[in-house]
This record gives sequence, C-alpha cells and structure tokens, in this order.
Amino acid sequence: MFHVKQIVLKALCTKELRQMNKEENLKRIAYLKNIVLNMPEKPGTYQFYDNEKTIIYVGKAKNLKRRVSSYFHKEVDRFKTKVLVSKIHDISYSVVKTEEDALLIENQLIKQYKPKYNVLLKDGKTYPSICVTNEYFPRIFKTRTINKRYGTFYGPYSHIGSMYAILDIIKKVYKPRTCRFPITKEGIEQGKYKPCLEYHLHNCGAPCINKQSYEDYQEAIKQAREVLKGNTRDVQKLLKLEMEKYAEELRFEDAEICKQRYLALDNFAAKSEIVSYTITDVDVFTIVSDDSRKNAFINYIHVTNGAINQSFTYEYKRKLDETDEELLNEAIPEIRERFNSTAKEIIVPFELDFKVKDAEFFIPQRGDKHHLLELSEMNAKQYKFDRLKQTEKLNPEQKQTRLMRELQEKLKLSKLPYHIECFDNSNISGSDAVAGCIVYKGMKPSKKDYRKYNIKTVVGPDDYASMQEVVRRRYSRMQKEGSPLPDLIITDGGKGQMEVVREVVEDELHLNIPIAGLAKDDRHRTNELLFGFPQQTIALDIKGELFKVLTQIQDEVHRFAISFHRDKRSKSQLHSELDDIKGIGPKTKDALLKALKTVKRIKETDIQVLTNTIGASKATIVYNYFHANQ
Repeated sequence: MFHVKQIVLKALCTKELRQMNKEENLKRIAYLKNIVLNMPEKPGTYQFYDNEKTIIYVGKAKNLKRRVSSYFHKEVDRFKTKVLVSKIHDISYSVVKTEEDALLIENQLIKQYKPKYNVLLKDGKTYPSICVTNEYFPRIFKTRTINKRYGTFYGPYSHIGSMYAILDIIKKVYKPRTCRFPITKEGIEQGKYKPCLEYHLHNCGAPCINKQSYEDYQEAIKQAREVLKGNTRDVQKLLKLEMEKYAEELRFEDAEICKQRYLALDNFAAKSEIVSYTITDVDVFTIVSDDSRKNAFINYIHVTNGAINQSFTYEYKRKLDETDEELLNEAIPEIRERFNSTAKEIIVPFELDFKVKDAEFFIPQRGDKHHLLELSEMNAKQYKFDRLKQTEKLNPEQKQTRLMRELQEKLKLSKLPYHIECFDNSNISGSDAVAGCIVYKGMKPSKKDYRKYNIKTVVGPDDYASMQEVVRRRYSRMQKEGSPLPDLIITDGGKGQMEVVREVVEDELHLNIPIAGLAKDDRHRTNELLFGFPQQTIALDIKGELFKVLTQIQDEVHRFAISFHRDKRSKSQLHSELDDIKGIGPKTKDALLKALKTVKRIKETDIQVLTNTIGASKATIVYNYFHANQ
C-alpha cells in the first residue's frame, strides 16, 4: 500500500513539474515576443542569450523586427531552429545605418563571442605565409607564426608549391639576405660583420659590409613586396624603364642586372594562372556543399593584374541548416579580412541579401570572369573530394554508408540497401547448367554467403526458366528458415531477367524485395541500371564510385557462375570408363593412367603388364571388364 502511495505521489509531482515547466515556458515566450514587438524596422544586429546570460547566437537583419519575429512563428519547420528558440531566454539588438554595417558588426561579434549556434570556420590546419621583416635590412622567409610586430605577412598559401615558386623567384631576382644577424647602420660603419658563404655563392649582395648600398637593398625589397602582392607586370614595367635608363647612361652592368630580373619575372608570370590583364583587383567566391549538407566548402580566389595570386578553400559547419546564400554572406567578410582584401569587385555565383562595405557583387554570365567563377567552383569541389577521401581513409565504413545512401537515393528505396544479392546463369547449349548467387553486405562481398546451384528442372538452354528455378529455391528456403531477406536483388541482365525474377519474388512468393537490373552494351560493358516496373533507366556517373561498385558486383557474379560451371564441366570431362569398373578405386585408376597414359592403351595392354602395374587381382578385374565380350 505504501509502495502504491509512493507511485501516485511521484506521478502527481511529475505532473505538477510538467505543468510548472509549461507555464514557465509560456512566460519565457511571452517575454521574448514582447521584446520583438518593440523592435524597430531598421537594419541592425541581434543577440540571443541562454539562461546563463551567455550569447548563443548573433544575427544580422535588414529589418530587425521582421527577421527576429520569424523565429517565433508557428510554421517554422527547421528542427535546429526550434532547438535554438527553446534555448533563448533574452534578446538584445543594435541598430545601424546600413546593411553593410550590420554584416560587419555581426562578423566582429561572432569572432569575439564564438556563439554556439553560429557557423564557425573550421580552420584546424595552419598554412604558411611569407614574412617580410621590419629590420634595417629586411629578410623574406616562410612562417606559420603570424606576429605583425615583426613584419608584413603575405598569404596564407594553401598550395605550398606556389609559395616556394614565389620565394625562389624573389631569391633569384632580389637576393634578400638569409642570415639572422641584427644588422644595424652603426654596426656596418664599425665593421662588426663579415660576409657569409651566401655572398661568395652570389646569393646575397652583402649589405652587411656595404657591398650593396642601403638604398639599392630597400628598392629590391620594395619590388619584392609588389611581387608578393601579385603585381609582377608593374614591376616588369619598372625594370624595363630602369634598364633603358641605365643603357642611356652607359651603365651596362646595371642594365644587364635589370634585364635578367625582367626575364626571370616574365618567365615566372608566364607560368602563373593568367586570366586576363584587364582584371586588376577582384575577389571570387563559390560554395559547394557535401552530400549530407552538414558542411560547406567555400573557395576564395584573388586576382591581381590578371594573375591569380591566392586560391584558398575554407570549410564551414552548418549549425542551423543555413542556406548557401546565408553561409556565403557570413564567410565573405571574414575571409576578406583574413587576406586584407580591399577589392572593389566581388564575383559570386548568385545574388546575396547583404552587401559588403566599399565593394560590389557581380554575377558573370560569360567571359573571363565567368571562367574565374568556374575555376573557383572546381577548386571547392576538389577540396570537398580530398576531404571526403581523407575522412573515408580514416573511417572506411563511412564510404560504404555513403555509397549505400547514394544507391538508396537513386532507386528511391525505403531503406538502406545493406544486403544485396545478385544472380547469374552459366551453361553451354544447356549442358551442365548452373547458377551463382553472390551476396554483398555494406557494399563489400560476403563470400561466406555465396551459393552455387545446379539447375535441376530445366531442360535445354533456357536462361529465364533457370533464373526462376534458382530464385524460387533460394527465397522459398529463406522464407521457411526465417533467414533475413535481401534489401535489394540485382539481376545480371536487362528487362527480361528482371521480369522473370519479379514473377517469382512478387507473384509466387509474395515478397516485397526491390529488384534492379544491370544491362550491358554491344561491347559487353555495363551501361544501364534499370529499376521498377515498368523498368526505368537510372542515370549513373560512369566515373563515379557507385558505378564502379555495381560493375564490380556484375563482374563478380559472372566470375562466380562461370567458375562453378567450369569446375563442373571439368569433372564431367575427367569421368572415364575406369570409374565404371567395380572394385577399382581412385588410387588404382591413378596408377594405371600414370603408367599407361590413356584408357585406350589400358584396353590394349595384356594382363602381365597390368599385373606388374596394379597387382594380379585388380589386373584380372580390369582385363575381364574390357575383354568380357571377346
């Protein structure tokens, strides 16, 4: 009785608690809606807080009242947005003059507070940059540590080869010093330094002992900075003017140095990705999502003086099922800030809601700028592919799941096709007719589940009847035994094979198993995936991994059936008259064939030779068998 009272009391407490929580939630929503009701219809930023007064989301809006009120509409269908709303306990906002300001402030707040529900840049890998130091005689080198007190940084460089190519051309043309001595003007005047090996190898002008003047060194560094900015054509024009000036002044050695620098830069520029010399300072952005739409890959390209001097792809993780437009709007200000870009023109693949301050968006339809957009998208797709491969290498099961999902989507299956079975027949003019069934689980062959079938009821070469016999035997037995049925049946053949399998599976056995067919072209190459009744051709990427797996399944079932048929035929051909002689076993048969080679010679051999080979008693049996009617 006491136990029953406890249960009742507990139930009442739970009910009261739920009622109290419901009332508190209604109060919370009413409080938030009141804040929204008083919001201005102006551009600005807004912040959502949880019950601990922590900012969990920062947003921007052209119209604050309209945007924030949309979170509290009943028809909100995004699950993640509903989760966010359930966590909001307070709202604050700031009004700004323009939507550009709203985008800028939002970006700053996200970096400052790193809210839980905002998309954040996944940037675990540190790419190198090139540093030009602030020293009396600046050095130029690669680094992964950014500290702007020590100098100016260019990059980062996602393609290491490109970075080294730039460093090599700078080293060859401008010969900046590589030593780490804290060289000063006073130290040079006092003769504190000695030239190192780099000077003797002609890789340094030795400014430390005044072999190269301070002014000449600084001019070289100035030009090197322009190269790092991508302004190689401007530097070449300058070098050409200097070369002509030195030639007029009969300073032929200086003119030759300018000429060699000009030619080196010309060769370097020729190897760079040149788009068009009319494109002087442009940013390009594209976005590609992964198959699950959980992550997005945003590529950034910067073009200066017709040449691409930056190409970088960032990965963003979706937090609230953000659209491509929303993600790109968030990413552009952040990426431009990272690269210190002041480009006035930004090429994008589609229209965006928010403008970037002091820049205009442009959506090209053709020409060089459209080529840039395609190039950027290609880089994003390649990065996505590389990330997928890297992930799947660490977790092979993820690849199998992805392929199963792709097949499920292609065929519109109700569940993941984990268990797949495929059939094929093999016979020569109806003789020794056999069939094979192979099983794939998780897109991998499960060889322990393979089965071989001798055709029992079909006379002559009838592939359709043979297929029906095998399918009937397999699935009627699996039904009786209660074994798990496959999620998908694939036939090695087209519409005819699919139909005869369907007649058995659906019409006779009343099973609901999806059936697909793999058909080949005139060259015996897989070219069609068929599905449904009436059959529909499902398009497959012939270079895709799913196509490769399906082709592998088709080749595997064909190999399995042919191997079984070959084994059976070989055994049939090895059968001889010796097998029909009672009292003669395999060892005696092998001994006779080893000594006399053929059945014909055994027939013709006298009893003495047979006795010497297998003994008197067995020799008599063999001899009498072959000479009984003589």
